[in-house]
Amino acid sequence: MRVCAILNPRAGLAARRALAALEQSRPAWGTLKITLTRYAGHARELAEAAALEGYELVLAAGGDGTANEVASGLLGTRTAFAVVPVGSGNGLARTLRIPRDPWRALALLETGVPRKMDIGLANGRPFLNVVGAGLDAEVGAAFHARGLKGGRRGILPYVLLAVSHAVSYRAPQWSLDAGGERVSKRATIVAFVNGREWGASAVIAPGARLDDGLLDIIVIDETPYLEMLANAPRLWLGMIEGFRRYRRIAAPEAVLTAEAPFIHHRDGEPEEASASLTVTVRPRVLEVLVPRATAEDPSGPFIGGASVRATEPA
Repeated sequence: MRVCAILNPRAGLAARRALAALEQSRPAWGTLKITLTRYAGHARELAEAAALEGYELVLAAGGDGTANEVASGLLGTRTAFAVVPVGSGNGLARTLRIPRDPWRALALLETGVPRKMDIGLANGRPFLNVVGAGLDAEVGAAFHARGLKGGRRGILPYVLLAVSHAVSYRAPQWSLDAGGERVSKRATIVAFVNGREWGASAVIAPGARLDDGLLDIIVIDETPYLEMLANAPRLWLGMIEGFRRYRRIAAPEAVLTAEAPFIHHRDGEPEEASASLTVTVRPRVLEVLVPRATAEDPSGPFIGGASVRATEPA
């Protein structure tokens, strides 16, 4: 098998550990080429080049943003995609049950199986895991700006930033058209979810499937700060659906508008403000290599009952 690994070196120590794991795992993959990204958008360019050169599999070693870029470069090709999580949130990798330890992740992927997964489009731009508007988009933009200025990344800085923003956040009035329904209300968060996790083990859409041709559209109504804080642990306990201000709509497309232009994030990366957000799904257009246990689990992120075939390293 010809494999190309695309690594984001900006992830610091985690990136160095992933690079060491990739170099040590070369014999198991046959032909393994390792490339490093140098700037925003480079991962997509490298993925496109790998597909043109006939690589059968591209490993995205990075966070959700790197995974998004790599997968975007592979759409419409016959090259498969896999994730070696190196980032902070790793929402897609966690949904796929790929461990953060790069040696364990690569060992599981060596005996992994391919599955077809859906891809979402937000105003025409692809996403793998989640698009969000509202508080999480505001926090994500602030976290991204902080990182550009040299601020620490990681889960703890993100949580502290989220808490500080939640204190003063005022939920906008949204209009959402989805699944034949029209919802007009103030909401703290409106999320369009393909996977299950936001990241860092926070499960926003329990039971969502990556290959059902639907998005799980999550609306969290305007919530007072203390109530939000008290119910936040539900995300890590798998109990968010029991929150009284939580609503889920399953639909293949949706349109979100607000009183004024608003920002949104796409797999954690902030996007410019727009007057509306149109979100759609492209069913099963990306082949992704996943651990066998993930692929075969009837309660996992893929629809059960479909046959899987083993992928043997060359």
